[in-house]
Amino acid sequence: MNEHPFERILLATEHTEFDVGAERVAFELAGHCGVPLAVVIPVESNPEFEAAAPARALRVEHAVSARSDELRAAARAASVPVDIHIRRGDEPYREIVAAARALGSNLIVARRRGKDGFLARMMVGEMVGNVVREAPCSVLLVPRACRMWSARILVAVDDSPAAAAVVATACRVAAGCGLPLIVASVAAHDTAAARAAADAALARALQAIGAAGREADGRVAVGPAAESVVAIARDAGADLVIVGRGGGHSALRRLVFGSTARKIAGLATCPVLVVGPAFP
Repeated sequence: MNEHPFERILLATEHTEFDVGAERVAFELAGHCGVPLAVVIPVESNPEFEAAAPARALRVEHAVSARSDELRAAARAASVPVDIHIRRGDEPYREIVAAARALGSNLIVARRRGKDGFLARMMVGEMVGNVVREAPCSVLLVPRACRMWSARILVAVDDSPAAAAVVATACRVAAGCGLPLIVASVAAHDTAAARAAADAALARALQAIGAAGREADGRVAVGPAAESVVAIARDAGADLVIVGRGGGHSALRRLVFGSTARKIAGLATCPVLVVGPAFP
C-alpha cells in the first residue's frame, strides 16, 4: 500500500485571485508526491447563451485559453506535469465532480471560497460546498494565502463510524509528509456523558494510530465543535486539519459537511481536508 494517499490529484480552479492558494498547494503537493496533476477548469455555459451572445461566448473562450496557458506555464515552473481539462456546463460544480469521476481522482484541491458574502467566515463558497457534498473522493479546501503544510497535522474525531477512515487517512498523510499528528475530540456539553463520549472517541483514535505504528498527542475540549477544533489547531501550530464528511444524528456526529465541518473549513486559517468515500 502506498504510504501517501494522494496518487490522483485533481486541481479544480477558475484561475482567479481566489484560486491562487489552491493552485499553489496543488503544485506543491503533486511535486511532493511525485505525481502528475490533473486540472479541471469549469466554464459556465449553455447552448442558449452561446446562440444569443456569440461574441461574448467567444471572449469567454479566449479567456479560458489564456488561463490554460498561464497554468501550464506555472506548472512548468514548478516542474509538475499537468493535464488540463476544460469542461462546460450550466453548473460548474457538476463539471468538477464529473471530471473527478472520469479521471478516478482520489483528491480534489479547490479554493475555500470566492467573493466574501453573508456569514462568509462561517461558510465556504456555494460552488465548493456542492463539490464537497457530491464528490466521489476527498476534497482539500485551501484559503488563498496558504502553502502546503509543513509543521503538524490535526485530525478531528467523533463517535461516528466514519471516524476510523478519517484517522486512517490522517495516519497516511502524516507518514507521507513526515509530520507529527495530534487528535482532537470535542464534548459538546460539559456533562459526564458528553465528556465520556469524547474521551472514548479520542481513545479509539489513539489506539488505531498506535496500531498503525505511529504516535500522536490527544486533546479533548468542551464547547462548540468547530470553534474548539480550530482553537486546538491554532494552539498546537497545526497547518493542516483533517475532518470527516459523513456523520449521523447524535450530538458528537456533527463533523458533517454542511454543519461543523463547513464551519471548521470557514474558520481555519490553514487547509482543511474533508475525507470522502475514496479513502483510505
